[in-house]
Amino acid sequence: MFESHFGKTYKYILKEIEEKKGLVFLVIDPPDQSPEEAGVMAKLAEKAGVSAFAVGGSIGAQGSLLDKTIKAIKANSSLPVILFPGNIATLSPKADAAYFMTMLNSRDPYYLSGAQTASSIPIKKMNLETIPTSYLVFEPGRAVGWVGQANLIPRDVPYVGAAAALAGQYMGSHLIILESGSGAPSCVPSENVKAISSVVDVPIIVAGGVKTPKMAQEVIEAGASIVHVGTAVDNVYKNKEKAFKLMKEFVDAVKKDGKR
Repeated sequence: MFESHFGKTYKYILKEIEEKKGLVFLVIDPPDQSPEEAGVMAKLAEKAGVSAFAVGGSIGAQGSLLDKTIKAIKANSSLPVILFPGNIATLSPKADAAYFMTMLNSRDPYYLSGAQTASSIPIKKMNLETIPTSYLVFEPGRAVGWVGQANLIPRDVPYVGAAAALAGQYMGSHLIILESGSGAPSCVPSENVKAISSVVDVPIIVAGGVKTPKMAQEVIEAGASIVHVGTAVDNVYKNKEKAFKLMKEFVDAVKKDGKR
């Protein structure tokens, strides 16, 4: 009955972490580029050593645009596509899995249980793998913090994030995402990651504000397993040579520090 509790994509993530220690997931937000451009980026990303794609993250990431983007990614790469939903419309049967997220520090019940309830039957009908995920929004939060009415976790009080992450694990999460908000000046500080990794046993993802390979290296060294990289690559993606070089630098940085 419970044989499928750990799905194929989640097992792949665990295997990649075991082998490489530190991973890079490329975030692709469909409104930010055409499906064709997303396909080109996917091909470069796999060549650079990226481990998976997290697709979504905005209100416009839905419907035919979402489906076409995933189709283009899959036509150019063999890596898994994981939905990173900004709302319940960010669902597609063409993806391999979805972060089934609960924003634990939201003041709005919709993000605690409403969206999950509304999306559960459609996800079941799509036969889409779900990865139970605790989503913790740290200062400054930016758009996602505002939309999700998050009680932002302070960056200078590490034990608050640690307590929230541990609660998420105890409630059954298989991943913990530490989010500062897309385009944030910097990602969650290493001190917070270190405090959280000292109490949880599930993989930690650092998202939002991972602007440089050095930042990625620091949070992996502090105990994260995965970094989401999006805006940094978006800023140069029209120059394919620069985009590939940057993704390769991110991958090399996290692998080096993960193994250390």
